[in-house]
Amino acid sequence: MKVRLPQGMGGGPSNMQSMLKQAQKMQEDMAAKQEELEAAEYEVSAGGGVVNVKINGKKEILSVKLSEEIVDPDDIETLEDLIVAAMNEAIGKVERISAEEMQKITGSLGALGGMGMPGLF
Repeated sequence: MKVRLPQGMGGGPSNMQSMLKQAQKMQEDMAAKQEELEAAEYEVSAGGGVVNVKINGKKEILSVKLSEEIVDPDDIETLEDLIVAAMNEAIGKVERISAEEMQKITGSLGALGGMGMPGLF
């Protein structure tokens, strides 16, 4: 039985070498982008700005700032809820930005004949 390769998958060793070079370049680009994303810092707020969280690309919380008006000893639950909301928003922001930036790099997989690259993701 003959196996038919999808369009763009044939072409001999030089085509395979080209695909491997493209895959290697993509891995290098992804590693560099990951370093850049991990070094970045992001700020988010909750409660109309009364709780501010600073986070880095490694999802490490760097700081939490509270406005004086939100600190009410009779309503600790609201403050706790706002801190949780701000931290979740910060983590979500890091994940969204990271996914968008990696998609820009991996979006070129079509140039590799659309084949999945096991171990890359």
